[in-house]
Amino acid sequence: MKKLLLIIILLVSTLAVSAQSTSESYIEEFKDNAIRIMHETGVPASIVLAVAMHESACGKSNIAQKLNNQFGVKGGEKTFYYKHKKKVSTSYKKYDSVMDSFEDFARIMTERKQFSHLAEELTHYDYIGWAKGIQHSGYCSSRKWAAQVLDIIRRHQLNLYDEKPDDQTQLASNNQ
Repeated sequence: MKKLLLIIILLVSTLAVSAQSTSESYIEEFKDNAIRIMHETGVPASIVLAVAMHESACGKSNIAQKLNNQFGVKGGEKTFYYKHKKKVSTSYKKYDSVMDSFEDFARIMTERKQFSHLAEELTHYDYIGWAKGIQHSGYCSSRKWAAQVLDIIRRHQLNLYDEKPDDQTQLASNNQ
């Protein structure tokens, strides 16, 4: 029994370390692009990264790998990809690159009527307002979505990429 418990503990800790390294690798690979998008559009880099990490499982989901779709964005037409030699039909949008997916997410946040008010009302320092606003504007159906995205931001200190971490710490403590 003790050996079994030890094996389980080792397995769980190995999986946790692997998940952490996957997250850190994803952040390292895309943080500069998220910062560039923030400067171009006003969408916080922390939001771009955290939503991508949440929606794509750090790039490991099928649609992230097969369609370069990091945000679960639906398209206007059916697309196809292969999974285990089987053709899968989906309504998710296919992108030529991961960066196209990132840029399209920022375009959606700043140009679609249901989200564009966020860019007008919020600064790129207010990641809390963005997460809650995106959820309330209908991006997702889960009531826990904003809390999950905020947890990713806090856990990985993604707000540091928004370039004003001291104010964000103050905002976070005021909003709780």
